[in-house]
Amino acid sequence: MHLLNTPDAPPKIVVTHPVHEAVHHRLQAIGHVVMNSQMEPWPRAQLQQHLADADAMMGFMTDHVDAALLRTAPRLAIVACALKGFDNYDVAACTEAGVWVSIVPDLLTEPTAELAIGLAIGLARHVRAGDALVREGSFKGWRPQLYGSGLAGAEVAVLGLGAVGQAIIARLQGFGCARIHGIDPQPRLPALQQLPLEAALARADHVFVAAPLTPQSQHLLNAQTLAHSKPGQFIVNVGRGAVVDEEAMADALDSGRIAGYAADVFACEDWALPDRPPSVPDRLCSSPRTLLTPHLGSAVASVRLAIEHRAADNIIAVLQGQAPGDAINRPRGRETKLGV
Repeated sequence: MHLLNTPDAPPKIVVTHPVHEAVHHRLQAIGHVVMNSQMEPWPRAQLQQHLADADAMMGFMTDHVDAALLRTAPRLAIVACALKGFDNYDVAACTEAGVWVSIVPDLLTEPTAELAIGLAIGLARHVRAGDALVREGSFKGWRPQLYGSGLAGAEVAVLGLGAVGQAIIARLQGFGCARIHGIDPQPRLPALQQLPLEAALARADHVFVAAPLTPQSQHLLNAQTLAHSKPGQFIVNVGRGAVVDEEAMADALDSGRIAGYAADVFACEDWALPDRPPSVPDRLCSSPRTLLTPHLGSAVASVRLAIEHRAADNIIAVLQGQAPGDAINRPRGRETKLGV
């Protein structure tokens, strides 16, 4: 039986993305750390090589863990995800393989909700176009131009009423919205009016997408559903890229039905999808009606450090023979993996 954290066989910890020095030192204190020092993810073959004799893995958004990868990592006891949305990780396969999966469930919520509000304001108030106008050197003072719209008096719909969706709603309360509608298969907020998707799209001036990626939510906003959108609608996506059919969104922007689309997440990031696009569609990047950010939802220095420490907590717990505090599964054969 393989025993973890023994003097003669220190556990091997694979970290797939650069982490803060303090986090690295914590992990080094309990095992041998192999860390990717580059921003780009390791090629799949290189990751498999590192995991062949690894006991723990700290994973990030750029990773995809499935049954095939797990078969090359027979000693792996935990995949500690430094993230909240775990659709790139096959939790069922990990459970069957006897591997714990942990996430960081709450630290990303507030900064992601803040960014969503910022994107909505930036989109509807033409901040991108205004910035370009000033930078090109022709600005001579106020002119009657780039008139947009605000959140005050607007009807708003939030798609996905999990922690991020609820945090967005909490922040919208101070903007004087006329109405806020919820779209979710579960009646999570009794005080909030929840509507079917098409009905909410027909009424909302602004739509916030905060839904996770599941088989049911993939391309939930597509050509058919977007046809129900209120003309001139603004849509902000901070959930998952593939919840929106990006080509259908480009069509809706071109036609003018959708006034603007802001996104911090993109389908090219959804590694678990076999047909994911290789990049953000050119039509979205070139459209004057888009505002696009490179997955900045949790890009707050103090938050990222806390997330890395939380993932390290879960690794340390498992290597010390305990269950991780943020586990989202109960793996088979965990006693053998923990060496107890």
